[in-house]
Amino acid sequence: MDHTKINTLGQLKASGYKSRSIKEEVRNNLINKLKSKEEIYEGIVGFEDTVLPDLERALLSKHNILLLGLRGQAKTKIARLTTNLLDEYIPVVTNSDLSDDPLAPLSTSALDIIAEHGDDTPIHWIHRDERYVEKLATPDVSIADLIGDVDPIKAASLKLPYSDPRVIHYGLIPRSHRSIFVLNELPDLQARIQVSLFNILQEGDIQIRGFKLRLPLDILFVFTANPEDYTNRGSIITPLKDRIESQILTHYPKTTDIAKSITSQENKANDDVKSRIVIPELMRDLIEYIVFEARNSELIDEKSGVSARLSISALENLYSAVERRMLINGETEGVARITDFWGIIPSITGKVELVYEGEQEGPYNVALFLFSGAIKKLFLETFDHPDEAQKKMDKDPYGTLRAWFGAGNEIDVLTEMTQKDYEAALSDVPGLSKIIDNYNLTTHPYLYMEFLMHGLAEYEVISKEIMDRSLTFRDPLANIFDGMN
Repeated sequence: MDHTKINTLGQLKASGYKSRSIKEEVRNNLINKLKSKEEIYEGIVGFEDTVLPDLERALLSKHNILLLGLRGQAKTKIARLTTNLLDEYIPVVTNSDLSDDPLAPLSTSALDIIAEHGDDTPIHWIHRDERYVEKLATPDVSIADLIGDVDPIKAASLKLPYSDPRVIHYGLIPRSHRSIFVLNELPDLQARIQVSLFNILQEGDIQIRGFKLRLPLDILFVFTANPEDYTNRGSIITPLKDRIESQILTHYPKTTDIAKSITSQENKANDDVKSRIVIPELMRDLIEYIVFEARNSELIDEKSGVSARLSISALENLYSAVERRMLINGETEGVARITDFWGIIPSITGKVELVYEGEQEGPYNVALFLFSGAIKKLFLETFDHPDEAQKKMDKDPYGTLRAWFGAGNEIDVLTEMTQKDYEAALSDVPGLSKIIDNYNLTTHPYLYMEFLMHGLAEYEVISKEIMDRSLTFRDPLANIFDGMN
């Protein structure tokens, strides 16, 4: 059907167009996409076997939906992508209050226009992107905002009683007729406002100023919420939850590989920056390990959650840390280093909610604890445990390093070192490059040299001292002797 040639109600009738509800529309389009194996929720990673099948079952059942999960679990993104299941264009009565269906008008304005013009009633077509309405629930949202209110000026000018539907100024929900309406952070909505949604969800009528108006709105509702025990701000009242037919639980990525793909997909670093800076897989793994550490840390409130935005912001900051170093040193290309991770600390401190013990430590120290825990775990995926390596290999692979640092030697790694100085400093440590060769780490060997020293510091083979612009690695006993001196 060429909608551009249909501009009146009579032409629409002659075309054979048939009206259907938005839930029927979504259901039919979903069936077609499932049959053709077409991707529906592009960019949603890690939910293929959990959230998305539940969501598709709910839409096939023509249900309103509650997406329940901690922050940063793609709830709003899923809701927005559901518009892909709408028809590309639908007809509406021109100048009607509620984007009325020409074949099934609802508002008084649409009924009056059709009564006046008949088959010559003008219609126009709206795209699916115009049929998505989103509202963030906040404590100050009123019934008038969502449902509507009487307009006294209109009542006076038209000399109509308040009970006449023509004096109503419709709120956001009635204006979402034939659309997807998303209400984010549902528990933040005051309980008395949640009550106002009962009849819309169940009976299809609304009440304004005590006047009951039969208004069978055609809306697909999608609500999002954090778990009810997340904060003391509020909760979803039971009768409302009972009226939302399907509750779907979201979750964080279950593996670092899934988490990495999400982080890479969502990061907004400039393409020019990405073309000149290499972020090795080791560094990408380290970012995700930090996030996983945060989600399991006793210093961070697990009910608050740790958003995927942490890893996305961290990767963007890592690009910027390398870019800044390159600009300072006049370099045109760069590779991320472990020392560049000091640039991602602001991405961590602002995105974790600390418990009392964490507050006592302070956000900066908590970030360092997460970094240490991530290094410690990732180290064992690449190298042998320092305490077990000698038993396994009949010879201590780190023996040369132990002896060199034990003789009082130390190495400084500056955060803003040129690549040439960085490589020279690491090459000066006897036995370091040989260990990397023994483990066959031929890609970015200098990064692995630095990573090895960080890991040995976490296992107390050597010590690590953090300064504002540098790291110093030395024998763990050196600090004790310095204190005695």
